[in-house]
Formats: sequence, C-alpha cells, structure tokens
Amino acid sequence: MKGAYTNPRFFLAMTVMLAMAATLVQAQGTRVGFYARTCPRAESIVRSAVQSHFRSNPNIAPGLLRMHFHDCFVQGCDASILIDGPNTEKTAPPNRLLRGYEVIDDAKTQLEAACPGVVSCADILTLAARDSVFLTRGINWAVPTGRRDGRVSLASDTTILPGFRESIDSQKQKFAAFGLNTQDLVALVGGHTIGTSACQLFSYRLYNFTNGGPDPTINSAFVPQLQALCPQNGDGSRRIDLDTGSGNRFDTSFFAKLRNGRGILESDQKLWTDPSTRTFVQRFLGERGSRPLNFNVEFARSMVKMSNIGVKTGTNGEIRRICSAIN
Repeated sequence: MKGAYTNPRFFLAMTVMLAMAATLVQAQGTRVGFYARTCPRAESIVRSAVQSHFRSNPNIAPGLLRMHFHDCFVQGCDASILIDGPNTEKTAPPNRLLRGYEVIDDAKTQLEAACPGVVSCADILTLAARDSVFLTRGINWAVPTGRRDGRVSLASDTTILPGFRESIDSQKQKFAAFGLNTQDLVALVGGHTIGTSACQLFSYRLYNFTNGGPDPTINSAFVPQLQALCPQNGDGSRRIDLDTGSGNRFDTSFFAKLRNGRGILESDQKLWTDPSTRTFVQRFLGERGSRPLNFNVEFARSMVKMSNIGVKTGTNGEIRRICSAIN
C-alpha cells in the first residue's frame, strides 16, 4: 500500500476522481470546503475526536464506517441514525450492534463550542467515516460537506438495508435504487476489511447448513477454525474479524479471503460465487487477465457517491445542536 502513495499514477487517479466528485456534488448542494469560512477548524476537530477515541478503542473505526453506510441507506445521509427514542433507526435489529455514537457526540460538543449551530451531525458522521478509513491505513480523500440533518427516524425504514444472507441480485437492486452500480457495491462491501461480526450472524453456516454439514462455499480447512471460535450453542455475541488476520488494516486482503473461501458473512462470500461481482473482486486483487482497479481510489469514489444519497441542503433539514435529539 505504501507504494501506491508514491506512484504518480495514483495521484493522477486521485486528481481525476476528485474533479469528477466535485462536479457531481456541487449540483446537489454539497462541496469540498463548505465550512472554510463559517467553521474553518471543523474537519480537524472531527478528526481529532476520532483519533482520540481510536487510540483507546480501534473498534470505533469500523463502527463509524458501518454507521455512515446504515445512515445513508435510510432516509439519506441525514444523521437520522443518531436520534434516540423508541422505534428509531438506532433501535432496529440491523443497528443494535453498531458502535461509535460517543465519538460523534464528542465531536459535536467540541464543534458547538467552536462554531455554535454551524456544523451538521450528518457532516460529522460523513467526515468521521473517512477519518476511520485513514486511521486504519486506508486512503484519505476530500469529503464534500454541506449536509443538513433530518428529523425522521423510524426503525421500520431499516428493512431496506442489505442483510447478511442477502443474494447478490437483491443487493444489486438495493444499491441501484440509490444510483450505485455493481462496482460500487463490491467496493463498499470491501469496507468489511476492517471490523468484526458477531457469531450469531454467521454461525448457522457452520452447522447443519446443507445435509447436516457446513456451508460448502466455506473453505473446508477454515471450518474447524470458525467452529472453535463460534461453537454450536456458544456465545452468539462473541465477535471475530471479518477479514481474519487483518481486521484492523484497510487493505485488499478481504477480497483475497473471499477468493479463498474464507468470507465470514454469507452475503460477503457471495461476492465471489456470483460471476457478476467476482469480476470486480478479481480486478481489485489485480489478478492476471483482469483489468486492475485500485481499491483505495475506487472505494473513495464510491464513498463520495454514497455520501450524497438523499442529502438535505440549503433550507432543507436543520442543524441539530445535539445529534441524538431533534431540536
């Protein structure tokens, strides 16, 4: 990965990507440097808060990245996932295991002290997701800002989120509904290169999956290792790396695990078993015979696209003073 940062082609790709991103998002009301005059330290305050929490608990990085994804797919990227209360998005099953809310609250407290009523919770979450990737040795990219916060947060709306048993066709349909294509899907799921999963979300693959045996798409040599970590009728809340052996580093090893039948979630492993998505896994891995894609660059591009799903700008939405509460 280090070599990528010193490669002129890498910087050219980044320049092109950011130019395209600027063209895309300006029409939607967000732009890079939105707070340059109104709160010039906004991005550094968010990054400092993320860094501080990351030093004591690295698990907040994947938590913030997942939280941003789960926010954008429900009501758009409007920080509705942060709102407390009965039957809000935060209480829905797909979101109960998310972590990192305290990081957003900390950043918001500091920003309200520096620039009261200026920086939205939606932008804080978007910036924190980027910073989480960077802190786990991934790419750093320019984040368009200028989002405003939503007021609607319903647990029932989270059914649109892709599930851990979801078919590739269903995943593609859900992504396409937001203007995200198959490459975006594979790139964004590649964010599972950092973070963990609870045994309860995949242990069914290890026992009595088909004809009394494990899921045949799991590498047979990997099954005993997973069974030892997640024994039948064991602690379903126990967590293991989604990218075993590299769960704290943002890299392409997650895709190599899928190629080798070592994907943890069923929906992840399907990226390899389905030909339409396997092509992009191979390209991110730079396999011979495929046209290589730089995972870091394409992940950043897809994140910019995703972070502008259903954004509220201008007179739409509000700037919440407390991210967990509606003003």
